[in-house]
Amino acid sequence: MKHTIIVLLAISASFFAFTSHGNSPAHVIISDALEQRVIEWRRDIHQNPELSNREFRTAGVVADHLRDLGLEVTTEIAHTGVVGVLRGGRPGPTIALRADMDALPVKEMTDVPFASTATGEYRGREVPVMHACGHDLHVAMLMGAAEYLASMQEQLAGTVMFIFQPAEEGAPEGEEGGAELMLKEGLFDIVQPEAVLGIHVWSAGTTGHIGYRKGPLMASSDRFEIRVRGEQTHGSRPWGGVDPIVVAGQIINNVQTIVSRQVDITKAPAVVSFGIVEGGVRNNIIPDEVYLEGTIRNFDMGIRSQIFEKLTTTAEMTAAASGAQAEVTIHEGYPVTVNDPELVARMMPTTERIVGREQVYEADLVTGAEDFSFYAMEVPGMFVFLGITPPDQDPATAPSNHSPYFYADEAALRVGTELFINWVLDYPTAR
Repeated sequence: MKHTIIVLLAISASFFAFTSHGNSPAHVIISDALEQRVIEWRRDIHQNPELSNREFRTAGVVADHLRDLGLEVTTEIAHTGVVGVLRGGRPGPTIALRADMDALPVKEMTDVPFASTATGEYRGREVPVMHACGHDLHVAMLMGAAEYLASMQEQLAGTVMFIFQPAEEGAPEGEEGGAELMLKEGLFDIVQPEAVLGIHVWSAGTTGHIGYRKGPLMASSDRFEIRVRGEQTHGSRPWGGVDPIVVAGQIINNVQTIVSRQVDITKAPAVVSFGIVEGGVRNNIIPDEVYLEGTIRNFDMGIRSQIFEKLTTTAEMTAAASGAQAEVTIHEGYPVTVNDPELVARMMPTTERIVGREQVYEADLVTGAEDFSFYAMEVPGMFVFLGITPPDQDPATAPSNHSPYFYADEAALRVGTELFINWVLDYPTAR
């Protein structure tokens, strides 16, 4: 009997580890064995990446793992999304943790032994596929957190929702997807969380460092199209028609005054950029149409609406002044990602305890976008950046997220997994 007790204690010690600091809550540290499984999951997913709304294998791996842990599992939400619910043995709040699963149409150029050679279909053609934004790490960390928390289910206070989301990078043309579709299909009808937390790995940060920000963190992202219609004529007789090329140039210039002269940039930064200008087929023919396309980024939902309105007015009135017409179409994308200030403050002691106060910093505003924003519009949310560039490298010059050379230091996996776990354990009593 003594031998049995000793063995059980040894097994328990290999899975659970705690450190405490005075009167602070215990810092849960995952075992080396669990860390190794998280690394293995990450490498497997990295070697088998899948594009948005096509994460079939990844979703299967996740769903099987959650079922093996005894969680309540919902699949095929927003096409390939997987949701696991863990109900603790003690009363308490419901909190959601989110990881995205999709990869990018990028050819991997790293030399890691588990580099991707996968391909997929993108815009009608076969392309290489790579986890160039670190979503493989997100999935693995959340799988590890689920395993740990499930192992202590009877001691757990409250309920945890594990959200494994497809299509953060954007659904294929003609399809819906991502966080918005998960919510539309009843994600929070499964259980209603009172907070949602997420982590994104970040090449611009040193391994294990955490970047946070109260309030706006990442920009909204919207695409616009402007079709400028004039009247075709010969290039030698411009007075015989209406030149949409000149009008398009005037629209491009005038639109720049929206940010510089028409919105209050003391509230939040904004960017309006043109990325496509198409028109004409021959040097001496003035065409009848020019096509413009661009992007809008900003950090305030009210200013976002103002920019939409002013963009339309500016384009239409500029065109009308020259006898042309402008048809403006705005495709609303991801809203501003806004961190709830009270939630950030509530979780800050835990975050600092896990990674060290000196390794937690206030992040700059990021003009990239994230559909975590949709969750944070429904319930208080917190989204942080986890550095993954090795300490002996300069994060400022490291290959960025979405680069074919994107590289992640796997030491960050332990940090992210422990953050998820400790946030859940501390949340019920954190103030």
